[in-house]
Amino acid sequence: MKRGYTEDQIRGIGMTSQRTRDRLVDRLRDKGIADVRVLDAMRSVPRHLFVDEAIATRAYEDTALPIGHGQTISQPYVVARMTEALLQNQDVQSVLEIGSGSGYQAAILSRLVKRVISVERIGALAEQARTRLRSLGYRNVEIVHSDGESGWARGAPYEAIMVTAAPDRVPTRLLDQLTDKGTLVIPVGGRGNTQRLLRIVRAGDETSQEELDLVSFVPFLQGCV
Repeated sequence: MKRGYTEDQIRGIGMTSQRTRDRLVDRLRDKGIADVRVLDAMRSVPRHLFVDEAIATRAYEDTALPIGHGQTISQPYVVARMTEALLQNQDVQSVLEIGSGSGYQAAILSRLVKRVISVERIGALAEQARTRLRSLGYRNVEIVHSDGESGWARGAPYEAIMVTAAPDRVPTRLLDQLTDKGTLVIPVGGRGNTQRLLRIVRAGDETSQEELDLVSFVPFLQGCV
């Protein structure tokens, strides 16, 4: 399969090597990530290719990193925690992600489900993520340049929706695009507030929710740029 990256680039070296990825996975396991499928996905996806080359040696630190346009690639623990919560006790085939960013979270999800639709409001990031994922061979991810507030009704309903930016409240349009017993994982709180990471499950016209963690995400903004 033709790729934009060489095997050596994907494999990494030194601080981007497989050994360094394995150490990150060990840290995630020590912090409570138990789903073997999620740990294997975190081990296999080359996070160093989802950040600028200048900071690639920091890719397997358990920290968020800048990706430009005022956005970040999420901390690996948060990526793993949200993914684990999204797939908990479910056979998920179709996922909607709001906030593609670098494409890293979509790449993790693509290892675990049949179809990922990821919506990004910043056109430059959407194009970068699309090109990167295609170059790495992730063919079951569709990147859409659109305002995530409305979700993506064209592909609905979804068994799971993940949001990687924090609104002040849960957008009802996202709940409407879930299947019955579908799951939404979302940080809520907005800029300057304590954000709560919620797991919300739809049951008919009702929902139940649990708080998973306190987190820090960029704010959920409207409109495309």
